[in-house]
Amino acid sequence: MLLSVAALILIVPSLLDALYLRVFISSVIFTIAATGTAVLYARLGLVSLAQVALVGVGGWVTLRMWHATGLPFEVNMLAGAIISGVVGMLIGLPALRMRGLFLALITLMGAAGFQILVTGTQFPNGGDGVLGIAVTSIFMPRPLLGESDEAMLRYVCVVAVLCFLLVEFNRRTRPGRAWALIRKSEACAMASGVNVAFYKAWGFALAGFIAGIAGALLAGTLGVLDATTFPASESILLFALTVVGGAYHWLGLVLTGLLFRAAPAVLNDIGVNGHLAYVIFGAGLLHALITAPTGIAGQILDGLTQLAKRRAGR
Repeated sequence: MLLSVAALILIVPSLLDALYLRVFISSVIFTIAATGTAVLYARLGLVSLAQVALVGVGGWVTLRMWHATGLPFEVNMLAGAIISGVVGMLIGLPALRMRGLFLALITLMGAAGFQILVTGTQFPNGGDGVLGIAVTSIFMPRPLLGESDEAMLRYVCVVAVLCFLLVEFNRRTRPGRAWALIRKSEACAMASGVNVAFYKAWGFALAGFIAGIAGALLAGTLGVLDATTFPASESILLFALTVVGGAYHWLGLVLTGLLFRAAPAVLNDIGVNGHLAYVIFGAGLLHALITAPTGIAGQILDGLTQLAKRRAGR
């Protein structure tokens, strides 16, 4: 499996033209963002609608760090991810007492608050002071290993694999076991000695950390960010597409990123209004909720399993 992924990362970027290189870079970045959404939904049964806002937090801190210090991109990315993780944990504090619709509304309010904040202050673009706003924007350079679009696509793919491995490490260790108990029954988890508040906060912090990574990569790709990139509605769409693609497997998260960014771009490229994708997304969400709770990825994997059983039977 790892060899196949490595081969895809090496070969596919060289086969794409300039437009689709940029589209796939964006798709992979939002695959990473969807990974954080999936941590909360698939592992804890919690709905967070602030993930795109946390992507913005990671991008904001990364830009501010570079303009202020000029440190290497990876250092700035780590700082952005850590701050985003802290903000994610703070937004998720109400999860200690509530879940379901009320938690979703609170996280959505957090996303809306971030949208209002950055609309009023903008993103750092090379100016002085805490906010770092200048009349003429200074673009942050790309990381050394991602200076071209082709190299940047490989770069974000490698980071995405590392994020998948980070989530898988947590799933297979103590946090994952605690999350499984909490999702099944908080009372059962507490009776088993699980610190429910701590592991819920851990989940929100991990989701925020991963979102911050995505935001840093977005800032590193574009060099400058705009407030219109992170509306609260995008967080709702990202969550819906995570359900449609499949939150329980990495394949579903890849499909989420492709649906989120590549699908509208493909429609525009063939002369169809990209907004038609939202109609398709709505139909896909209804289909997932009614007949495919594990999403498109779950259906694909179930189909492959059934095919393997039939071949084995023959």
